[in-house]
Amino acid sequence: MATPTLTDKPSHSFSELAAPSPANAALSLRERGRRVHIGLIVAGSIVAGLVLGLVLVLGVFGGSDEATITGSALISLGAGMLILFLLARRRTDQPQPWALAPAIALGVLGFALLIFKPGDQLLGWMGWIWPPLLALLVAWSVRGARRSLRNWSRRALLYPALAMLGLVALGGAFETVAEATSSNPAPSTGRTYTVAERQLYLECSGSGSPTVILFNGLYERTPHWAWVKQGVAGQTRVCTFDRAGQGWSRGGTVSQDARQLSEDARDLLAAAHIPGPYVLAGHSVGGTYALAYAMTFPADVAGVALIDSATPYQFDLPDYPGFYSMWRRVSATLPSLARAGLTRVLGGGGSLPPDARRAAHDFGASPRELRADRVELAQLPTVFRQTKELKSLDGKPLYVLTADRGNQAGWRDAQRKLATLSTNSLHRTATGATHMALLDNQDFAAVTARAIGDVVRAARSGTAIARGRLSEMS
Repeated sequence: MATPTLTDKPSHSFSELAAPSPANAALSLRERGRRVHIGLIVAGSIVAGLVLGLVLVLGVFGGSDEATITGSALISLGAGMLILFLLARRRTDQPQPWALAPAIALGVLGFALLIFKPGDQLLGWMGWIWPPLLALLVAWSVRGARRSLRNWSRRALLYPALAMLGLVALGGAFETVAEATSSNPAPSTGRTYTVAERQLYLECSGSGSPTVILFNGLYERTPHWAWVKQGVAGQTRVCTFDRAGQGWSRGGTVSQDARQLSEDARDLLAAAHIPGPYVLAGHSVGGTYALAYAMTFPADVAGVALIDSATPYQFDLPDYPGFYSMWRRVSATLPSLARAGLTRVLGGGGSLPPDARRAAHDFGASPRELRADRVELAQLPTVFRQTKELKSLDGKPLYVLTADRGNQAGWRDAQRKLATLSTNSLHRTATGATHMALLDNQDFAAVTARAIGDVVRAARSGTAIARGRLSEMS
């Protein structure tokens, strides 16, 4: 074999030795590409968590109890963190190891809520624990991202998302303290009575007969009738009450159909020694409850006033089935939002008197009350179906008062149909009034009180209900 000499040409030139191989060049390109995409991975993990949350909270578990909704939201947050951890580790040169701890913590807590389904009392107690733990997770995540995420997405996407979680922790701490230190005492004019081992609240004022019994609508409690009660109490005795598990009635949430609701009301009036027959007045869904009572105990009823009332044929309205399906899912998130203090920043109580407005706002912000509303909303199809059995009020005075603003399609026709339940009926529209204004606006509440008063006078005299023109109000 020939021995190489200094004059032999080398096998590779200097430029060839300096140039990377095709494999190394491809690897370098991939690495440079991976460094570019960390921002997209951060964005994708946040979007994935949000989308999964919407699918679980409004889709798969839509309309479920508070523990399930909260657990689903936590699982979604944990999944977003896990996606960030896995993809950043495998697809970029900027791994985010800090994301694993919050992913595990949120996921474990979320699945625990789904499995064990704690009740209102335990969830309230947990309010002393989860806000500081969430704050620690946020601080951990900010510290980890500051060290390992060198990209525009840290300030533009990740920090704002973590700031939102920090606000949730702060709101949760505030709500827990507020629930423990504030009170919403019942007025001294009312008291609770034992009905079927439950404590139901009843409040009466005025004197005379027949007594008017006011039925709350959905999301309404006795304070919502404050203006109306003032107007009616000058004409006869008038009573408001809170259904089981709501308002100033004690005890847990109770799921009841039309007959059970009616039996509770009758037993409450008997316990309070309030003799019938009664004039029943109900606003919104409360109108259907009044009709259910009239159907179940017709001998107890002297007359009925329906204040922009729902109808047993509510699902025949063109837009209502879709609205109900959507709202049942959305409203199920309200108890969870209330735990974070978010419902306290919303207005409530309209233009009611100060004490009533404060009480109504506290009820509207309470996780307990919103849990009860979710259960009641789920029972509405059954209540409507059962109340369809009522075909006639047998000539008893009936006043149907309708708001003329914000109505769903078919609402006015449905109101006219309600007026056909009695041959002694009157249907009037309150010009300029919205659905809630008939209760919480002092002027329109006076219109409501006059309508109820017309039924009282007709029931007393045994004559036709007054045919006078309802005063128009702008």
